[in-house]
Amino acid sequence: MTHHISQSVLVIGAAGLDIKGRASGPLLPGTSNAGQIRRSLGGVARNVAENLARLDVDVKLLTAVGDDAAGRQMMEQAADCGVDTSPSIMVPGGRTGAYLAVLDEHGSLSIAIDDMSVVESITPRYLNDRRRLFAEASMLAIDANLTPDTLSTIFNLAAKHNLPVCADPTSTALADRLCPYLRQLHLIAPNVAEAAVLTGQPAAHTQDEALDVARALVSLGVRFVILTLADQGSVYATSQESGLVPAMGVEIVDPSGAGDALTAATIFAALNDIPTDEAVRLGIAAATLTLQSKESVHPELSLEKLYAQLAA
Repeated sequence: MTHHISQSVLVIGAAGLDIKGRASGPLLPGTSNAGQIRRSLGGVARNVAENLARLDVDVKLLTAVGDDAAGRQMMEQAADCGVDTSPSIMVPGGRTGAYLAVLDEHGSLSIAIDDMSVVESITPRYLNDRRRLFAEASMLAIDANLTPDTLSTIFNLAAKHNLPVCADPTSTALADRLCPYLRQLHLIAPNVAEAAVLTGQPAAHTQDEALDVARALVSLGVRFVILTLADQGSVYATSQESGLVPAMGVEIVDPSGAGDALTAATIFAALNDIPTDEAVRLGIAAATLTLQSKESVHPELSLEKLYAQLAA
């Protein structure tokens, strides 16, 4: 009997508590605004890992949390979803990461503060001691919360094991940490502001400009680029093809986590040799479902739901 080795994804990066306040009316600076405040579990790497687990992908999460209530909740919930958290670090006396966002009355991000210093516990040495994780994975997904030294170690280990790397630029402030590694990226799904940082080009405003930026990223070495243009849909490019996928036009309940869902669904597609165009559509279906959920990951996400959204 031949033993089938299942495809597994190693996800490295941040996990944290998302605290989101959405104003009831126009935001007034310098004073208190009435609205609704919600807490959910977030962090790019954690979101990607949970989405993958919900799509029945074998996934290991390497993140760092404090040994506090939030950190324990984070690890328990991930395990409940089917994520293997054994590589993760609980930092004694550490403070679990947090992301504080203020949304305007339409649900668009006005300002946010992230506190992810606990991620610095994911050191080059910690990763080198766990090289086996890289040898065993079929694909690697990372976010840009990791320190430059840690990213350097990750890309070295990935190269050694021929591991395709999917990266999330995370924010315009962090995206440039990925610039040295574009040649090693299998997939990246930035928004227009993050893409401008990665290419050094002005931010795209139209679909045509976005296609140019996506192709520029491919010319810089990225194999597969999906560039999201909010309500104008998304564009994608590989060395062979490029195209446009319209937005699905839904009421946005909460924008957080939509990009992470897109990344996860596209990774799922890559593991299953799904063609580029369908991969992008699956990614956008996942993002669209997530936009309609109050959580950072849609709690009922499944393959059935994704394909149903595609057919809608």
